[in-house]
Amino acid sequence: MKKSTILVFAVMMLMSISSVAQVGKITGKWYTIDEDGNRKSIVNIYKTPGGQYEGQIEKLLTGDVNRKCVECKGPKNGLRIAGMVVVTGMTVHGEKLSGGKILDPANGKEYACTMTYDSKTGNLKVRGSLDKSGIIGRNQTWLRAENQ
Repeated sequence: MKKSTILVFAVMMLMSISSVAQVGKITGKWYTIDEDGNRKSIVNIYKTPGGQYEGQIEKLLTGDVNRKCVECKGPKNGLRIAGMVVVTGMTVHGEKLSGGKILDPANGKEYACTMTYDSKTGNLKVRGSLDKSGIIGRNQTWLRAENQ
């Protein structure tokens, strides 16, 4: 009886370590990619002291690098997009980050967000949704920004 309990506990620990390892691969710098496959910006995904995950635009790669978010509502209106925190409130749920929001500075709208690391490609799958369940939305694939 004790051996089976220990085995179950060991398997559960390995599964939880595996999911944390996957989430840990989400942190770092990523190229955001537009619909035409062009790199638009570099976003740094990081864990906050409070345990949530956020993403900040570190650099714009197209257009006016000093442009401001004229479509944003509230306190972000008129702020420079470079340096803006656009991913907020993300928490670990299994092997993904979810429960937070992602801001599209092009239109000033916030969407429910889910991020998953694809271990086969090394890319980050980002889904922005109008609804919290993720049914109505769109996907993007972000590429790791090495040495940025």
